[in-house]
Parts: sequence; structure tokens; C-alpha cells
Amino acid sequence: MTVTAEAPIIGERVDGIDIPVVNERAVRASAGLLFLGGIVAFMVAALTGDFQPLRMFGAAFMVDMILRLFVGTKYTPSLIIGTLLVWRQRPEWVGGAQKRLAWSFGLGMAFVSCGVMGFLNIANGFTLALCALCLGLLFIESAFGICVGCELQRMFARTKPELCAGDTCSYVPPKRGERHTVLTPMDRRQ
Repeated sequence: MTVTAEAPIIGERVDGIDIPVVNERAVRASAGLLFLGGIVAFMVAALTGDFQPLRMFGAAFMVDMILRLFVGTKYTPSLIIGTLLVWRQRPEWVGGAQKRLAWSFGLGMAFVSCGVMGFLNIANGFTLALCALCLGLLFIESAFGICVGCELQRMFARTKPELCAGDTCSYVPPKRGERHTVLTPMDRRQ
């Protein structure tokens, strides 16, 4: 009898969608929570020189990303809390593949940042710069809904992303100089 390990589930299956998806609203909420914890730890390190809160946040962030990627999204603390925060909102389903790519990038940055802070004992300015980059990416995810994974997959992968946040993988904005029109329900009836 052969036992095969089942791969972690990044996202979930939803009726009518052929690929595993995650709720973008919950992902943004979890990114906002991680950003909040990270910016507090970053400011303590930058203003007081005490890097211990930043080390603890880096370890917690790394554990969160490891759980997302290797255990599954159902068991990740920040995603559970994010889901609870947005449970009354209609889910916005986005592809799990691009989120896996973004979270892998985040995990890589966390390993480098924690390595720089802990083992390599590199200058504090370099550590703060790495953490600022990571916090910047968390901020644009939570505030603007821009997924780094979608952008990376669009640029480097053979397969293009599916079901991007805000429909950015299939929406073509008007060219510069073209007028934007917003039709109200009354205008559509006429």
C-alpha cells in the first residue's frame, strides 16, 4: 500500500470556477493586519534602535507564509482573522496560483530579512530597507489591491494569471486622452 502526501491546498474550489481560488477581500484584510504589525515593529526599530519587535514580527510573518504555502490557506492565522473581518462582504474570487507566487516571494523576503537580522548581523540600515520593501508590498496589496503575484506571473510565467483582483488580467483601460464614461442605470434604459 502506497501512501502519497496530498499537496497543500492554496485556496478552495468554488462552483462554476475551474481553478482553485482565494477570497481577495480576506487576503487584503490579512495583508492589512500584517502591515499594521509590521509598521509598528519597523517604527520601533527605526526610532529606538530596538530590533527585537522587528525580529519577532519577521518570525511571525515567516511562519504565516510557511503555513499558507505548505499547510494550506484554511489554517493560516492572518487569513482566518481576515476572513472573519470580511465575512459579511461578497467574496471576490481570485486565482490561487498568483497568490502562491506572491506568498513565495514574501517568504523568500522574510528568510533573507530574518537571516540578515539574526545570523549575518548586517548593518541595521540594510535590514530596515528590506523590511520597508516588504511593508511597501503589503501596503499596496491591502490599500490598492495590487497583487505582486499577478504582476510577476504576467511578466515571467508561461501561463498568464486567471481571475486577477479587479479583473486586471482581462480589463483593457481606455487609452490616454480617451474619455471615460460612466453610465447610470437611467442612461442604460434610454
